[in-house]
Amino acid sequence: MQKILASLMKRFLKPLLAIALVVTLMVGAASPALAAGGGRIGGGSFRAPARPMPRTYSPAPGGGSYYPYPGGGIGFPFVFPSPVFFVGGGGLFGLLVFLMIASFLFQSFRRAQGGDELGYSTSNPTVSVTKLQVGLLANARELQADLNKLALKADTSSSEGLADVLQETSLALLRHPEYWVYAGASTQSSRLALAEAEFNRMALTERSKFTGETLSNVNNQLRQVEPKAVLAGAGGELAEVVAEQPGEYIVVTILAAVEGDLKLPAITSEADLRQALQQLGGVPSDRLLALEVLWTPQAEGDVLSSEDMLVQYSGLRMI
Repeated sequence: MQKILASLMKRFLKPLLAIALVVTLMVGAASPALAAGGGRIGGGSFRAPARPMPRTYSPAPGGGSYYPYPGGGIGFPFVFPSPVFFVGGGGLFGLLVFLMIASFLFQSFRRAQGGDELGYSTSNPTVSVTKLQVGLLANARELQADLNKLALKADTSSSEGLADVLQETSLALLRHPEYWVYAGASTQSSRLALAEAEFNRMALTERSKFTGETLSNVNNQLRQVEPKAVLAGAGGELAEVVAEQPGEYIVVTILAAVEGDLKLPAITSEADLRQALQQLGGVPSDRLLALEVLWTPQAEGDVLSSEDMLVQYSGLRMI
């Protein structure tokens, strides 16, 4: 009899475990419905900044000089050499002058096509698309309030206003180191023509983690939506339980597109995070092309649990 019971238990044990796993996954899959809404501040443009080409006056052979032609489609100068070039400049001397002019034209062409070694050019500069994320304990409610106020008053229609938003957000995070728990940073460098697509991809990835944007100020378009109560019309018991349990974490994400090279440290400690925030906060307005500041939860009563952190922000590491 015992052998028969043991055989039956072995036969049904695996199906029962499978059913239990499915039920667990279904319950876990339902938890994102309780995930938090978010706030958003952003704006900017990926149009190439206008950088005037410097006017240079170089001596030509024989004591003469030539001047860059003020017009021109791609910036090549029309050279006016001195008469010596035509009269006595044959042979090796003329070849050297020709090579000098050819080298100058080649360098001008490289700068016009975005080949400047420093990462700056008139048409297609290097752009660093940087993401910095900080996970804080939900006790940092002052930070949440600071970001909400910043969204309501920020000027997101100009590069100067966006630089102020970046600086204020960095300062707000620097003021609450006692709540830092998780952090992570990454940077992708590319030319201007490709940077916008990368920036938009990263922004959409982060925004899709919200159930909705309950407060946003993008390009000076302010939108505020009352958050929907979780299961508010379903009898109320579960909704009341959720309302009584505050979120465990707040996550702030900064996405910045910066002209030139911007290298943040690999974040493994609080000191690394402090250095990264100081670097971002110091970016000048004339280099800041676009900015997105995202935070969740934004509204009171939203929930960001430990499970949400593990699923949605698994790339962050504890500091």
